[in-house]
Amino acid sequence: MNRRNNPFNNPMFLGIALVLVMFFIRTIRINHQDIAAWLMSEILMIPGIIIGLSFHEFGHAWVSYRLGDPTPKAQGRLTVNPAAHIDPLGLICLIFAGFGWGVPVQIDPRYYKNRRLGQFLVAIAGVTMNFIVAAVMAVIMKLIITFWPAYASSTVGTSAFQIIYYAFMVNIVLMVFNLLPVPPLDGWNLVTQIFDLEKYDWWYSFYGKGWYLLMALIIFDVTDVILTPMISVVQNFLLRLIVF
Repeated sequence: MNRRNNPFNNPMFLGIALVLVMFFIRTIRINHQDIAAWLMSEILMIPGIIIGLSFHEFGHAWVSYRLGDPTPKAQGRLTVNPAAHIDPLGLICLIFAGFGWGVPVQIDPRYYKNRRLGQFLVAIAGVTMNFIVAAVMAVIMKLIITFWPAYASSTVGTSAFQIIYYAFMVNIVLMVFNLLPVPPLDGWNLVTQIFDLEKYDWWYSFYGKGWYLLMALIIFDVTDVILTPMISVVQNFLLRLIVF
């Protein structure tokens, strides 16, 4: 049985994650107006985060099942119901620290006719779902602006539009972040299958310690430097695609 995602449930990782959450909260300027604005933006972002994580994990589960693996169905993962995919701690970390995780989808590649191709397709399924969700959100924003501009400028409409916009951005961020070629992210699994890296002895050791590298990249803001331009490219592509 292959656990597709990684040691995001490792006790040490959880400890570091909690430290980062506390660090993030402590660095917020102690100003009532700033805190209120920050809390409001985080609240409006929660639906997008839940949708993004749920569809991401569902994508992995659905593709693995379609390739002949009964494991996701047996474990109740063939659904977009957040209850099947949301890890409470991962959700909290994503809200407060800017990174997080869902409940990993367990797969068994032995059922695939072509093991490498199957694992590649499963790995790319999650980010593909995030791209699709972001595209749908972009279309919804376009429809609101085009056909209900008065609603979009109302008090309730403004909040609703912000929720949709955050869902749009969150899914882009989830997609781009997961494409980083660092264990245990999907990008590493894609690189692994493309170059058949599992045949090398060092792969297993590196995979087991890869989350240390990921945490270092996050702590020192290297991920922001890498992700920001990529996020902008995807964002501009989708917005231009629907002719904003």
